[in-house]
Amino acid sequence: MIKDIIIKSLKSVFAFTILTGIVYPLFVTGFGQLIFPFKSNGSLIKKDGVVIGSELIAQQFESNKYFQPRPSYNGYSSMPSGGSNLAIASKEYKLKSDSLCNAFKQRNNLHNNTEVPSEMMSYSASGIDPHISKQSAILQTDRISAARNFDESKRRSLLNLIELFAEKQQIGILCEERINVLLINLEIDKL
Repeated sequence: MIKDIIIKSLKSVFAFTILTGIVYPLFVTGFGQLIFPFKSNGSLIKKDGVVIGSELIAQQFESNKYFQPRPSYNGYSSMPSGGSNLAIASKEYKLKSDSLCNAFKQRNNLHNNTEVPSEMMSYSASGIDPHISKQSAILQTDRISAARNFDESKRRSLLNLIELFAEKQQIGILCEERINVLLINLEIDKL
């Protein structure tokens, strides 16, 4: 009797291992490749045939000619990704937030009383969030325009680009309008 139970248990383990460890992953992978190949392969962005990034992972942009992503605690590394894990009520969090806020204002030559969007004053939970709010992008336009020697016409084109690249709220209520930093930075070079 115990022998039969052990044999049935081993058969079940073997069957479910094949089903959930091989058949199901192959089915899901094949379905994804067939229906959503771009997304299934990591939403990779190519320029001149060379992969330069992913829509899903933020990159650091040092130059003042580009939009800056939100701060990353791990230096935009996807391995391992993660945030600072500081408690929002901690003194260390407050100091770091103030420091990030001041750095954003200084880099973008903003007045002290300018309200900085919260995502630019804190690290993302993953450290690789590829989006910034529309307001964060707008606050960076003067710096980018100055670095690129844009006249008023091109500055307006930059603002139009922000409108064009603003991803609307999901199902009309979730999140705010946001901009994918890598995608818009690729377009800036075309202005």
